[in-house]
Amino acid sequence: MLLVMDIGNTNVVIAVHDGTDWVGNWRIYSDAKKTSDEYFVIVEHLLENSTFKGTDITEAIVSSVVPNLTRAFQKVIKQLAGFDPVMVTHDICPGIKRETIPPELGYDMLANAVAGHNMYPNDNVAILDFGTALTITVVSSSGDLLGASIAPGLVTAVNSLFHNTAQIPQVQLKVPEKAIGRDSDESIRSGIMYGYAGLVKELIAKMEEELSQSLKVIATGGLSATIAPLIGRIDKLSPLHTLEGLRLMVSSG
Repeated sequence: MLLVMDIGNTNVVIAVHDGTDWVGNWRIYSDAKKTSDEYFVIVEHLLENSTFKGTDITEAIVSSVVPNLTRAFQKVIKQLAGFDPVMVTHDICPGIKRETIPPELGYDMLANAVAGHNMYPNDNVAILDFGTALTITVVSSSGDLLGASIAPGLVTAVNSLFHNTAQIPQVQLKVPEKAIGRDSDESIRSGIMYGYAGLVKELIAKMEEELSQSLKVIATGGLSATIAPLIGRIDKLSPLHTLEGLRLMVSSG
């Protein structure tokens, strides 16, 4: 079985693939203060509750955008499975032309690009990832990584309002009934949900204008299913998209 760990700024996604399908996935908070021993206990408990053992793991891959946690999870996998995981770098990019990858591109965005190009190999593809940041990664039909666009994520924007603005409540992000809100909750949800839908539609339109070609649009991330109906340009919802990219990268590691 394959163990995948995607270490982000807010969460660590842990998943197991049995060669046919994803048979377990979990999400825990990213906490740089925790030791590798603490994370080992957490991961071992999650696996055991799903009847998996460390000895079931035959392959492992780690993607990390949090350097302080990278080594900790390397140690966790070494303790669990007895071997070192594949660590994602820009050199592990099946289907993507290495020389076109921007030096600063995050590994999660690279994994998204790999999975997106694999999903639509004959099309230009934009992958929307609604995470801590909203990222749009663009890949050409020939496997060139054309670049990306990055904005604050939906939850990040709401948290910024909540922490930095007096009398603004914390709200649940769901689609409001109307764009013109009558109270703070409805007004914030309108601004965030309709505002971000408009942001995404404008970025996609601008990207297609620059390319003079259309884009296949894939959406992933926690709020992708909620906001997708407002965007209307999404061809595929892919909840485990980043994990799929990492799975494809294992054989190249």
